[in-house]
Amino acid sequence: MEHLSDRIKNMAESATLAMAAKAREFKEKGIDVISLSLGEPDFKTPKHIQVGAKEAIDSEKYFAYPPVNGYADLRQAISDKFKRENGLDYPANQIVVSNGAKQSIVNVMMALINPGEEVIVLSPYRVSYTAAIELAEGVPVLVKGGIENDFKTTADQVRAALTDKTRAIIFSSPCNPTGSVFTKEELSAIAEVVKEKEGVYVISDEIYEHINFSGAHASIGALPGMLDRTITINGMAKGFAMTGWRVGYIGAPTWIAKAANKMQGQVTSANCSIAQRATLTALTSDLGPTKAMTEQYGKRRALVYDLLNDIPGVKTNMPQGAFYFFPDVSSYFGKSNGTKMINNASDLCLYLLENAHVSLVTGEAFGDDDCLRLSYAASEDNLKEALRRIKETLAKLS
Repeated sequence: MEHLSDRIKNMAESATLAMAAKAREFKEKGIDVISLSLGEPDFKTPKHIQVGAKEAIDSEKYFAYPPVNGYADLRQAISDKFKRENGLDYPANQIVVSNGAKQSIVNVMMALINPGEEVIVLSPYRVSYTAAIELAEGVPVLVKGGIENDFKTTADQVRAALTDKTRAIIFSSPCNPTGSVFTKEELSAIAEVVKEKEGVYVISDEIYEHINFSGAHASIGALPGMLDRTITINGMAKGFAMTGWRVGYIGAPTWIAKAANKMQGQVTSANCSIAQRATLTALTSDLGPTKAMTEQYGKRRALVYDLLNDIPGVKTNMPQGAFYFFPDVSSYFGKSNGTKMINNASDLCLYLLENAHVSLVTGEAFGDDDCLRLSYAASEDNLKEALRRIKETLAKLS
């Protein structure tokens, strides 16, 4: 007899991974599916980072368990990176290296949140935020930004959502799934609200910082009075095309870093030794390859923006970062192709997978039922063909 815990039964499956699995099922049947569902760069990890990993293997120095929070020289390199690029003063003992930014977030939630405490989630939000909060027995409080404001929540909305149970606020900038980027001025306004209430901390997910077309990345922890109130999340997957290396990290007040280290020590222990050495190479080398990848993303963004705007009934804005579009497709709800009725974004995603053979993710998973997430981390040829199929298949709904 199966006897699963309520915890696992109540946990939502990752919508992005679920859609990727469906796409794989179609591909295994020989169907030509174009997958725009996963947030995964289509570039290879830059060669010099690969070389750093190979040199670590050949040195035979890195086959034993690393320290739980990461090698000392890597944590120092991350500390230096925070100072150099973000204006954040996190010493090496305030850095914890984890198995991806997702684990970093779970570590922080488990360290900070007691049962029944609230975490304000600026919505639309990265799909795993609410699951991490609920795993810690906290309560997600979604505060939604609409497409008319580039999906960005305002400081006034945050203030209205604060209660005596609020423990933290979490958001990403550049944002997954919308590509929105908070300006320094917008973050300053939110920071002023946070400083009005003791015991509330900001969890700032900045993993897309290098894929930014707005001209400047701002870290909320660098604003006056915010360093001790901020946990900064980052990682190597997006800007360095290192998804499979599974390296994430935090900079945080000492007491939070120690708690995250304690949590990780009981779950996975340290991140892979060789992945850490590759990360050290990445963070101590120039950002030329990263900038070249971002330039290509910029070209794809312009292409997809034009193609989306050419589809009747699709409403979109121009994202300022990351590699996603989050178009509003609600004009298609209530329509049918004669056999399939589209009631919501989830129905539309499945309809497009089955009929256009394009894999997307429902906005419902990110906090906005009217939208779909489209990743443009794909070749220009695939993007053109995918948008052609989408336009043609949507035209069959009436």
